[in-house]
Amino acid sequence: MMPQTAIFTTLLVASLLFFCWSVYRRFSLLCYGQPEERLDQPARRLAEMFLYAFAQLRVLRKPFGLNHFVIFWSFMILALANGEFLVNGVFPSVSLALLPEGVHRALLLAFDAVSLLTLFAIAFSFIRRLVVKPPHLDSLYVKGRSPEAFLILSFIALLMLAYFGLHGSLIALGMEDPSAMPVSSLVGSWLSSHPDLIPALRNVSWWLHAFVLFAFICFLPHSKHMHILTAIPNCYFGALAWPATQPREKFEKGAVYGVGTVERFTWKDLFDSFTCTECGRCQAACPATITGKALNPRQIVHAIKTNLLENGDALREGRSGTLPLIGAEGEGTNTEDAIWSCTTCGACMEACPVLIEQMPKIVKMRRHLVETESRFPEELLNLFENMEQRSNPWGIAPGERAKWVSTLPVKPFVAGETEYLLYVGCAGSFDSRAKQVTVALATVLNAAGISWGILGKDEKCCGDSLRRLGNEYLFEKMALENVELFRQRGVTKVITLCPHCLTTLKNDYRQYGLELEVVHQSELIADLIRSGRIKLDKKDDSLGKIAYHDPCYLGRHNDIFEAPRTLVQAATGVAPVETERHGRNSFCCGAGGGRMWMEEFTGERVNHARVDELLAQKPDTICVACPYCMTMMEDGLKDKGAGQVRVRDVVEVLAEGLLRKNA
Repeated sequence: MMPQTAIFTTLLVASLLFFCWSVYRRFSLLCYGQPEERLDQPARRLAEMFLYAFAQLRVLRKPFGLNHFVIFWSFMILALANGEFLVNGVFPSVSLALLPEGVHRALLLAFDAVSLLTLFAIAFSFIRRLVVKPPHLDSLYVKGRSPEAFLILSFIALLMLAYFGLHGSLIALGMEDPSAMPVSSLVGSWLSSHPDLIPALRNVSWWLHAFVLFAFICFLPHSKHMHILTAIPNCYFGALAWPATQPREKFEKGAVYGVGTVERFTWKDLFDSFTCTECGRCQAACPATITGKALNPRQIVHAIKTNLLENGDALREGRSGTLPLIGAEGEGTNTEDAIWSCTTCGACMEACPVLIEQMPKIVKMRRHLVETESRFPEELLNLFENMEQRSNPWGIAPGERAKWVSTLPVKPFVAGETEYLLYVGCAGSFDSRAKQVTVALATVLNAAGISWGILGKDEKCCGDSLRRLGNEYLFEKMALENVELFRQRGVTKVITLCPHCLTTLKNDYRQYGLELEVVHQSELIADLIRSGRIKLDKKDDSLGKIAYHDPCYLGRHNDIFEAPRTLVQAATGVAPVETERHGRNSFCCGAGGGRMWMEEFTGERVNHARVDELLAQKPDTICVACPYCMTMMEDGLKDKGAGQVRVRDVVEVLAEGLLRKNA
């Protein structure tokens, strides 16, 4: 064995052994996480992996994503070239030149072109971090201009330069065909006029390429670039359905509730923490972060990884970790303020290019605080008591639930006679403004000849806020009561006014064996319009210019975007105007995740930020499709001194159109 080969082989083996040991040390920590099924439906998972990992669907949603797309696919293609380099360093007689000439030439051309593209992409990455750095690249503990970021970018640039130096030298020596490598041939042409440099450049480039590869192999498992190993499988293990719900808990003696220490997370939660690329897209989308709250979903995931690594040795020895998961501010600790700031809007999950699930982790920590520690914001005490005693957030007597029907011919739901149960919900029953929406919906249903009824005083709260706030025990109690009630009454089809009720009845209650056909009012009415059962000959222009706000739990959580817009256009003849953030990227009103019942003491109010976006469109009317959004928009407009702008539910707009038609 030649001395160069012996040195190379020794360094390669040492690097690979260190790499394997490092990866094992990290991945073995996943075994301390709780079990979770993520291997079902392999065909669908493969499709998701191709879409999000290889096609980079979410990466390309942002303009700079194209740059990452180039780097990703360059890495994939050049992995073959670097693999050849490593094998050839150990076995000099083995190379891609052994392939058929046509295949070999095609590969050389691809390697040459891709290496140049990579250099340009790396240059753009340097410029982005040094000159036009977006604010979301920085978090409390990870900075966009960190030494690690520049080190990795420098490694990649050096590999490309070494590639061109090496192959340019070989072309100048007549050892490679220049026609297959146009960029390297330019280097070779220049070297031909400087023959004294060729031997030195060849050796320097070869060893530079080797040392950078060895350094990258050793450094990768200890950096955020470990996502190179985990991102693709994480997309395979991703949730196949939008996680608008959380797993049930078993309430029995000795049970542990929620997540208070890092090993209480599932293995997938821990794998997510190793997958985070620190791109900051979740941070840029989070309404809590944007309005100056303690929460940063990126930091939630980063803290889990830091905590796991810090406590790893203790876990291996069977001891409890010393670094708390929930406590005072720290790189590996999440504060209670951060945990309670989440609106569970799901914007972070929608933004993440590698399908990390930030929001469910926060709910799991809330469960621990509520059920194990009995630590939660003071204003939630009244909410929990009212829900437990009177099954509504305000503590109003259940007999008041049906008072909104005093002016309408409303019948009780009767199994076998009534097609739909109208699940009015707490807001639609008790909130003075939301009751107007309930009346409007009843008017539309009657006009369309729909068979519907209500449960009246027997209706109970669905428990949405309880589950998102982490009070799983009380939610379970209410869910079981509702499931029993629905079964006794023979309910199979349900109409809801509130997207939060929709999510709970449609998604959460399936865990209790209740399969219902649940539709939001906007879905049902949009179908009635399309089928001709509702016709509006006159177009209503009294509301002026209309801007529509997408509720998070209707849109992102339940994939209902077009139905509410259909109602507005049917009534007015004009589509509503859109804010910059709309549809899947809509900005939260601030009331989800139980935040409806909590005050905001830090930063800007979330509803103020959203109202500012809507007012930028200069609307006369803001349309919503959720009672929580209704409250937040009206409050925000009053606070902003824009009381002249009206707020209407989409069903109110349609009902007003029907009244004008019949006038």
